[in-house]
Amino acid sequence: MADPASVHSPKIFLSHSWADKALVRRLEAELKAAGAEVWVDHAEVRLGEALPKEISDALAWCDTVLLVWSKDAAESHWVGLEWTCAVSLRKLIIPCRVDKTDLPALLANRFYLDLKSVDLGVAQLREAVLRARKPMPGAPATPAETLARFLRFQTSGELPAVWNITLHRNPNFTGRAELLADLRAALAKEKTAALTQPQAIHGLGGVGKTQLALEYAYRFAAEFQIVWWLRSEEPATLATGYAALATALDLPEKTEPDQTKIVQAVRQWLDHHPGGWLLIFDNAQQAEDLLAYLPQSAGGQVIITSRNPQWQGVAQPLKVQVWPRKEAVAFLLRRSGDKDEKAADSVAEALGDLPLALEQAGAYVEATGTSLADYLALFRQYRADLLKEKKPLEYSDTVATTWEMAFQKLKVEEPVAVELLNALAFLAPDNIPRSLLIEHRQHLPESLAQALSKPLVVNRAIAGLVRYSLVEATAEALSLHRLVQAVTRDRMPAELKKTWAAVVAKLMVEVFPQGTKPLDVRFWPKCGVLLAHALAVAEHAERYGVALEQVATLCNQTGLYQKSRAQYAAAEPLYRRALGIREKQLGPNHPDVAQSLNNLAGLLRAKGDYAAAEPLYRRALGIREKQLGPNHPDVAQSLNNLAGLLRAKGDYAAAEPLYRRALGIREKQLG
Repeated sequence: MADPASVHSPKIFLSHSWADKALVRRLEAELKAAGAEVWVDHAEVRLGEALPKEISDALAWCDTVLLVWSKDAAESHWVGLEWTCAVSLRKLIIPCRVDKTDLPALLANRFYLDLKSVDLGVAQLREAVLRARKPMPGAPATPAETLARFLRFQTSGELPAVWNITLHRNPNFTGRAELLADLRAALAKEKTAALTQPQAIHGLGGVGKTQLALEYAYRFAAEFQIVWWLRSEEPATLATGYAALATALDLPEKTEPDQTKIVQAVRQWLDHHPGGWLLIFDNAQQAEDLLAYLPQSAGGQVIITSRNPQWQGVAQPLKVQVWPRKEAVAFLLRRSGDKDEKAADSVAEALGDLPLALEQAGAYVEATGTSLADYLALFRQYRADLLKEKKPLEYSDTVATTWEMAFQKLKVEEPVAVELLNALAFLAPDNIPRSLLIEHRQHLPESLAQALSKPLVVNRAIAGLVRYSLVEATAEALSLHRLVQAVTRDRMPAELKKTWAAVVAKLMVEVFPQGTKPLDVRFWPKCGVLLAHALAVAEHAERYGVALEQVATLCNQTGLYQKSRAQYAAAEPLYRRALGIREKQLGPNHPDVAQSLNNLAGLLRAKGDYAAAEPLYRRALGIREKQLGPNHPDVAQSLNNLAGLLRAKGDYAAAEPLYRRALGIREKQLG
């Protein structure tokens, strides 16, 4: 028997014309089977009873009125009395339109359920009642409110007011029913669940962790007022995501320069609003990275996706494995449109039932008009060629093979798409602004730059990538799977990798706010959008040993932004990387080295580590005096910084002459 505290049934009054009694009898049966309490006059009014009194009592008893609306209902005296009485009693009224008859003017602007497709409408009502009977934490307070919100979402796709998911719901999402049920149960009990990948598949990506979280968000969206997706590869992107949530919630701290305070404000808000929100931390690396961001409230829900299975003490781990063969075959048949179950089974076996590889195989068959049997023959041919090379460690050869087949088709159909994908492979995988490449195309190779100047060519190239499931596109941005990026890079000859890493690094230096702009609050939104991409670009270029001056610049500029948001732990390694590269590339006494020393010292001072900061300030001052002369404005800056540190230490006697000298230089140089 269900726990009475966890189950509460909607009380539904069915208002209808006798002409629609066949439909109403079906609705009554379905609603009762789903657990609703239903009043309908043909069942409840007995011979000799006063009909007006029975209707009045039933309307007072119910919380929801389902108004079965048709031409006959519009002409019915009793139906008119029922819905007008329900309005006066402030009952929730959900019109269920059977035909095209206009609703009464008083109800014209209300949400309604379309019953012209009876089976669909009945199914939506049944599911809504089931959801209302056993709501999750954060659902509306009453069964009627839960019922109405879920129906609105089912019929109109209405999303929560605060929602930042840009990934589209996968129309080919297959199976995972048991895992979704486990996830649902874990969230109901623990409020936080981590989707991990078991070691049995050797840490392989592409198994569908993100897709499962995405499906959960869309499937249960009606239960939340807030659904927020947080890219979690880097602590920096986490902080940026929380800052964006603070803006969406219109918190007073949204413009606070100290990002730590913004994170605290968001957590506090979530803790004091324990219902109606869902946070999804996608691709988290380890539990320690999330501790500062996880709310303490038990009312909301948190999903973490990660390759790391170690989440005990933080979340309830759930293992996501490759598809069962039956689900893999069902997906391939639906995705490709092919009917050959035997071929689908063979393809699924060849692909190891890995969802990412299956999606790309289905996209290939659909795009090329080939059969699954033909695809299997091609796959075996390309796989043999690829396995002659060293097998990549990060992903299976099935992903590499499915990608290679799509790549070969694109080289013929849309060669611009191949170049575009090469550029995308060196950025962060998610939320790549279209404008990043299109508006700054002059920094890209000439052939790609010319193509990007022509909107129709760009759209064809993106459509080609989408057609083969290599990217997902919105009007503003592109996203692609990390494994697609890895395969794209790994198939390149060594020199081509270096070329693209250098090209994208130089592009990012031009695009990321320069000079002191990252310290200016007006540039923070742009910095926030580009931060993950700048970090990815710097990592690739440094790995391949190219564009190191650009890498140092990117580390310096992203460090400035992080420091300006009080993200000291994220800023310090960036400053140190910039300093190390500049010392090696430019020599120990270059002015750019002094800039890095100065920035690192300023960060250490902000952290209160005066002892570590002082020698860096003094070294920066020495370099500038020697390289720029004793009266250069940068020397004045170093004098001022060192004096400020000494003053903070209480050494006023040492600070005063430095301040006076800085003042003298500035008066002379600036007037």
